[in-house]
Amino acid sequence: MVLTRGRSTRGAETQEVKKAVSPVKDRKRKQRITSTVVAQSPDQAVVASAELLVSVILSAQTTDKKVNEVTPALFRAGPDAHTMALLKVPVIEDFIRQVGLAPTKAKNLSKMSKMLVEKHGGSVPRTFEELELLAGVGHKTASVVMAVAFGLPTFPVDTHIHRLAQRWGLTDGKNVEQTEVDLKLLWPEENWNPLHLRLIYCGRELCPAMGHDPTACPLCSWAAVAPFNRPGQSPLKAGQARGKEVVRATKTRKKL
Repeated sequence: MVLTRGRSTRGAETQEVKKAVSPVKDRKRKQRITSTVVAQSPDQAVVASAELLVSVILSAQTTDKKVNEVTPALFRAGPDAHTMALLKVPVIEDFIRQVGLAPTKAKNLSKMSKMLVEKHGGSVPRTFEELELLAGVGHKTASVVMAVAFGLPTFPVDTHIHRLAQRWGLTDGKNVEQTEVDLKLLWPEENWNPLHLRLIYCGRELCPAMGHDPTACPLCSWAAVAPFNRPGQSPLKAGQARGKEVVRATKTRKKL
């Protein structure tokens, strides 16, 4: 849904109000999207909060495949915040060298682990405010941890979810923040956590940005809106300059 602004008056006061305008007017279509996403995606495994926090920090500008390749050895060397805090930055960097921005992420993991030990006794905090004070942790990372590790209803939007929401006509937001607002309005709170994880899976495995043929996709074959219902057409990345409304995806998708 899209938030639009209107004005209402009450006595001498003038108040600015927000109106929710749904881009999905057909309730049956929304229900079909929900049921198909659930049917096409697996249940998600439970992950320890500390490991989840590290993995989400590592995931920026990196494929899940790479993160999954480097984390087993890293977690053997630093299975918790106390042991991770003892590792030197070059040692951490050596473990994660394959992921993007490895030098910066190594410094953040070291600093973040020390902050967990010094301020939280080695445990991952359970509030947005405390999480977002940790090195390398922004709002999206904090949202994922709060949702997956602690069950707080959130709907963290990454590039996969933003792309699918655009492709299926669920939002016209030009950034992940607006898309998050729209999707929260579209689905009830109890659906936010499970749907966010399932949508990420669908975006990675079924409906990629590059080389996607929507006509052969169990979701996009009927849910994609023009022009994204044609092969080779993909929404722009969040925040990308919009000289054109769409970009042609010509690269062959690498299998994850």
